Amino acid sequence: MRIALIVPGFSAHEEDWCIPALLTLVRALQTRHEITLFTLRYPHRAATYRVAGATVHALGGATRFGVARLPLLMRGLARVRRVHQQRPFDLTHAFWADEPGFLAVRAGHLLGVPAVVSLGGGELERRLDLRYGHGLSRVNRWLVGHTLQRAARVTVGSEWLRARVAPHVANERLAVQPLGVDRALFRAEGAAMPLAQPALLHVASLVPVKGQARLIAALAALHRQGHAAHLHLVGQGPLEGPLRVQAAECGLTPFVHWHGNVAHHELPAYYRAATVHLLSSHFESQGMVVLEAGACGLPTVGTAVGLLPELGDASRTVPPTDDGNALAAAVAPLLADDLSRAAMGRQMQRLIDQRYSLARSIVGWEAIYADAV
Repeated sequence: MRIALIVPGFSAHEEDWCIPALLTLVRALQTRHEITLFTLRYPHRAATYRVAGATVHALGGATRFGVARLPLLMRGLARVRRVHQQRPFDLTHAFWADEPGFLAVRAGHLLGVPAVVSLGGGELERRLDLRYGHGLSRVNRWLVGHTLQRAARVTVGSEWLRARVAPHVANERLAVQPLGVDRALFRAEGAAMPLAQPALLHVASLVPVKGQARLIAALAALHRQGHAAHLHLVGQGPLEGPLRVQAAECGLTPFVHWHGNVAHHELPAYYRAATVHLLSSHFESQGMVVLEAGACGLPTVGTAVGLLPELGDASRTVPPTDDGNALAAAVAPLLADDLSRAAMGRQMQRLIDQRYSLARSIVGWEAIYADAV
């Protein structure tokens, strides 16, 4: 099958992870199908090149917004049409339902092929308090609405997100299809980082929607209970300064460790060294970090968003409104129970092999493509 994959950004070269889950997906799909990528904004230059065996057409949209969006989308439509005329596509597939989704459904209509659109984030969210969600922009709301009405198939990464999307998409066009985790990279065997113990690990950008303030609050609660745990934060972002201040005010500076950005292929060593993985997000469409941690045998305790509520006894969940106390209460028993943690880790690995591995994911994507066509 020949697929036009339309994304906001993609790797500029083989060592550039950009959006790791997409690069992993393309590498796997390209072994069985012909994938051509059209990336709207990143890299920040117009170019045509190859990565992971796929041809990439970068439109170089960078940070052009407002009225500059229209010429960008028109250039994208013209490029997809021109490549299709040289060698026809069987379908278009967009990740994110705003600009990429709009381009996918318009190109699909023009070329006479179906469009599959995958929601990758907060397309239907409008969180003023978090400055998060495509719904904050009137133009984005229109793009998403247009896309969801016209896509042949719409996919989401979790049942949690499906429930939020269902009022906007007919049931026969909506499917749960998670992105899969690469079990060749994320596995329990291998080197581990020397992290201060017991190690509570969190992997995410330091931005409001990820809710890291509740992690500091939970760590403070654990220390008041006598658990001298360490919090390890992997990621960077604008909230690092305020979070450092919060940690200092709680007297936790020696117990909070800032690892900054870590290359994707180096993450398994962090997961293997940790005691528990923490998810503090207010919103997740799926939660790849939960799968990456679980594939390394590390259980997750976190907010009930994305796919975490679907994992049953292999995880522990708290309300997304938690102020940190419920998170601390859920973590505390696991710090003292090595057997329970190990059992949860093994159960996660079984679930991933059954439902969430990259191999299982590819089978699911191929079924969706075949159904759409």
